Amino acid sequence: MAHSSHMLKMHPAALVLSSFLLLILAGSLLLRLGISTVDGFIPWIDALFTVTSAVCVTGLVVVDTGSCFTTFGQCVILALIQIGGLGVMTISVALFTWLGRSVSVRHRMVMQDLFTHTPRQDIYQLVRSVIIFTLSTETVGAILLTTHWVGEMPLEKAVYYGVFHSISAFCNAGFALFPNGLVHYSGAWLLNLTICLLIVIGGIGFPVLYDLQAWFPGRAPKKMRLSVQSKTVLLTTLLLIIGGAVMFSLLESNSPLLADRSLSQHILIPLFQSITCRTAGFNTVDIGSLREVTIVMMIFLMFVGASPGSCGGGVKTTTLALLTLFTVSRIQHRKRVNMFKKSIPEATVTRSMSLVLLAIGIIGLVLFMLLLSDSFIVIDGGRTRIHTLQYLFETVSAFATVGLSMGITPFLTTWDKYWIVLIMIIGRVGVLTFSYIVVGTEATRGKEYSEENMMIG
Repeated sequence: MAHSSHMLKMHPAALVLSSFLLLILAGSLLLRLGISTVDGFIPWIDALFTVTSAVCVTGLVVVDTGSCFTTFGQCVILALIQIGGLGVMTISVALFTWLGRSVSVRHRMVMQDLFTHTPRQDIYQLVRSVIIFTLSTETVGAILLTTHWVGEMPLEKAVYYGVFHSISAFCNAGFALFPNGLVHYSGAWLLNLTICLLIVIGGIGFPVLYDLQAWFPGRAPKKMRLSVQSKTVLLTTLLLIIGGAVMFSLLESNSPLLADRSLSQHILIPLFQSITCRTAGFNTVDIGSLREVTIVMMIFLMFVGASPGSCGGGVKTTTLALLTLFTVSRIQHRKRVNMFKKSIPEATVTRSMSLVLLAIGIIGLVLFMLLLSDSFIVIDGGRTRIHTLQYLFETVSAFATVGLSMGITPFLTTWDKYWIVLIMIIGRVGVLTFSYIVVGTEATRGKEYSEENMMIG
């Protein structure tokens, strides 16, 4: 009884983190069962890494999902992806509502923070809409993917692969049942477009989807206007997808990667990589074979990530838009940041700066710790030292819950894996949420002295 009352007194941020940690622990124990793996055994650190990657919808893997795990083990991973993508709080609120039980104020606060930028009374309706929309979209995705695979494998297997990859794509998890990801399907239009659409819909955020469904004609008594957040997310997402695809094409135009490809692949490969960088983690090309300049561009896309209230990670599209407009407004000597004829609160702009600085600090710390291990990749008996760019790519991929890798994940040391697990959890819970847990939310006024200016820049 004391334990439950303690849970009720927890801050919403701590409640979110503890729910993810409990899910990771339970999942790790399930993957350690003999029936979960083909060999009947998996080291504890590999089970923990795989489960954290699934719950945090990242997609980084130290063992091949398709060949290492049994159907039971794969279903455990899939269930963790679904719960992790929607959020443990969402599932619990839906379950409480279904059972007819009341939901605590703190649970409602968590839902408020997760799914909406302005206070709403209809939080139950919102959660219900989120779950129905998620399951409907994943079902349509599964049918389309099954249609693609039914020609090359038995119907039962095609359905299973369709469901697995549809949920993995919508939740932006990036877990695939093929050893080399989706490289074999780089020119398949149906598969590429289905996966891309699922990633984008799962990554633009539930608040935007909720706005859009109310915005459609006939859905509301009076014509609703899209919020500033929805407009910002949609515009920024579109610019990043197009910009990323064009940059990828230009940077890789003379490389062997695109040289002898068909016209379909020349269109689909850059588009797919541009979209998947934004926290999904699927790949239709070998990431390790890309030029270093392309890798740097992809690191930027991964760092930005998806949008608030979505299945994805990163510092979010709205943060990029805010900081870009803040810089422009300062250059033009304007006092406020304005978007779509609305002024953004200064506190929101300040939080976006704090978020980016904290994110860079955390990535820098973990990168430093990974560099200390000085590991090697062993291929065909030859040893190659893992270089800084590979470590940086892996770290940003884990932080932004992307799951793309340059092929170094299986070669990480045990301590490296622990650092990646930590940054995956921070990335999924959110940097600001995590910082609230560490330093608290109450801002103390402190002492104030007379002001004195100083030079910067």
